[in-house]
Amino acid sequence: MFGTESSLSMFLNTLTPKFYVALTGTSSLISGLILIFEWWYFRKYGTSFIEQVSVSHLRPLLGGVDSSTPSNSNTSNGEADSNRQSVSECKVWRNPLNLFRGAEYNRYTWVTGREPLTYYDMNLSAQDHQTFFTCDSDHLRPADAIMQKAWRERNPQARISAAHEALELEDCATAFILLAEEEATTIMEAERLFKQALKAGEGCYRRSQQLQHHGTQYEAQHRRDTNVLVYIKRRLAMCSRKLGRTREAVKMMRDLMKEFPLLSMFNIHENLLESLLELQNYADVQAVLAKYDDISLPKSATICYTAALLKARAVSDKFSPEAASRRGLSTAEMNAVEAIHRAVEFNPHVPKYLLEMKSLILPPEHILKRGDSEAIAYAFFHLQHWKRVEGALNLLHCTWEGTFRMIPYPLEKGHLFYPYPICTETADRELLPTVFHEVSVYPKKELPFFILFTAGLCSFTAMLALLTHQFPELMGVFAKAFLSTLFAPLNFIMEKVESILPSSLWHQLTRI
Repeated sequence: MFGTESSLSMFLNTLTPKFYVALTGTSSLISGLILIFEWWYFRKYGTSFIEQVSVSHLRPLLGGVDSSTPSNSNTSNGEADSNRQSVSECKVWRNPLNLFRGAEYNRYTWVTGREPLTYYDMNLSAQDHQTFFTCDSDHLRPADAIMQKAWRERNPQARISAAHEALELEDCATAFILLAEEEATTIMEAERLFKQALKAGEGCYRRSQQLQHHGTQYEAQHRRDTNVLVYIKRRLAMCSRKLGRTREAVKMMRDLMKEFPLLSMFNIHENLLESLLELQNYADVQAVLAKYDDISLPKSATICYTAALLKARAVSDKFSPEAASRRGLSTAEMNAVEAIHRAVEFNPHVPKYLLEMKSLILPPEHILKRGDSEAIAYAFFHLQHWKRVEGALNLLHCTWEGTFRMIPYPLEKGHLFYPYPICTETADRELLPTVFHEVSVYPKKELPFFILFTAGLCSFTAMLALLTHQFPELMGVFAKAFLSTLFAPLNFIMEKVESILPSSLWHQLTRI
């Protein structure tokens, strides 16, 4: 035992300061490389690489419970329902209030030089157009065959040229739609083209309506013509709303919802809610909410925040945080606060835009429910309605952060809704122009432990390397003192063992 200790002491005495410099420098370099990799992996995938490997691969080897094998059938069913809900909530939806590409998005590009739409967003729109405006029998009509190719074109000028080519053959409704959306530079010009599209679309709709029961081909044609007609009427109503003819827009939307009650995929009721709020017709807004704010129907930021606005309107003009803290909240104030908490739980990104704590950009053509894209689309059109209600933004400012105290772990458990889906950040980064917009993330990710640990290790070893290089003799003394202190408990234990065991037995054990 004493021979081993003396050899260790001799080894430490023979080490030069250069060895310590090389050792600490190498340690600093390795930990720095690990830190850089961990930071890059966290920025790209939102999680620590070491933590992910530990949970995914090392935990099962060490006897951890595999989350993929539920303990009972009830757990299995619950997880399946949660997964299905998460998938449905991460579905990308068409923005019901999307702007006009030629008259609004392109004008923004001309003025600022920035592209407000991402390639992913425009690609989704191209898929929507092919789904809504084409069918298998388009090859039978030359104009529709041209438009079927036009919707697949990536180049905007090629699409516009194809639409003009189709109009040379006949009055084609989808060709007018394309020109109104992409070539028209003003809303008035877009409205004029949509009126021409309406005339052509109604004729096609009447003809296909008479033939829809003659076979699957005619049925598909009628379904396409129905989609075209609904789209045209909805965009005409939006043109009226943008041109200040709000009452006319409301009438057109109501007639459209009455004529085609089953086509809820267009979410026309959200357009109607926005127009009614502009007219300050709050009774009709409440009637629309009573119909669509139902537990069986999918929610949206428009539904939840409009319901909160109506509740806040009843108390916001007289609301005072100081008075409320002294006397407590009244029943109406409690209802308003609960409605705000409900809305914030559904989409926690909206309040920062309504309170102008975060700058707005043009909304995308597609949104992700409960995500930053939906928050931008809602606040872009509804901020003016919140400002119009006296005290509503003040009430929101005083109460919205209380939601997060009710839901400490939003990714694992919700309060009134399902847990917040973790896929929203990735999808929003695809939908929003991250070049000039910082995507809002909820819950805000904290740096993983391993990134902090490697950062500390890198800094500590780099400091040791610098000190050893500057003061080699002094650091050598410190290193020897540290190692001797580290091995002191072991030496103490070995001395006790030597004093207890017979010397002959200890001699035999050392020989073994």
